[in-house]
Amino acid sequence: MNPIKANIPNSITCINLVAGCLAIITTANGVETMWGMPAYQWAFIFIAIGAVADFLDGFAARALHAYSNLGKELDSLSDLVTFGVAPAMIVFHLIGQSGCQEWLKWTALLIPVAGAIRLARFNIDTRQTTSFIGMPIPANAIFWIGYSAMYMQGAGFLYEWYVFLPVMCVECWLMNSPVKIFSLKFKNLNLKENAHRFILIIAAVIFCLTLGTGGLLWLIIFYILLSLTFKSR
Repeated sequence: MNPIKANIPNSITCINLVAGCLAIITTANGVETMWGMPAYQWAFIFIAIGAVADFLDGFAARALHAYSNLGKELDSLSDLVTFGVAPAMIVFHLIGQSGCQEWLKWTALLIPVAGAIRLARFNIDTRQTTSFIGMPIPANAIFWIGYSAMYMQGAGFLYEWYVFLPVMCVECWLMNSPVKIFSLKFKNLNLKENAHRFILIIAAVIFCLTLGTGGLLWLIIFYILLSLTFKSR
């Protein structure tokens, strides 16, 4: 295969990685204004860019038949940065500026640890080709974006230790749990076969239109419940 064509998916994966790094850099400025917006909102945007790139690299690999072990490992390493480390840094810095107990922010480091374990298990588990066993790490990042956005919208109790710690433990467990979660990849547009995916897309629009970025928290909760209902088909 032409080496340029073969590395198109890897190049897109690198966009994911760079976006994750930019999310980490911007979130270090917390609520300070940066480029006309609060810095943490730029972190949200960069993680979203990473999520789009994460989808497109797989799409490109399938379309070009450009699969490789290098691409698989690069994808996981990039995902850990963008969907594990970056959301943990958002949580870390927002807790640090919230006035909550100083020790609490350090517990955010469990998020990338659980994410790394989840990705390592995924890479060696041949059962996760059409669905996931445990919550995928991009969903973890989306959850923490929604969680942090709700906090910034006035739900200050979310970073009280008695709320945050149980939520974080459940999130870390879900990534490495035996719970089967359906994949968002469409093999076709058959309505019956993809009913759960279409329902999730509709729910995403409703949650975001009614609750803003904070609606992403409820979207991931809905995603988990929907997976349990549809048996991760």
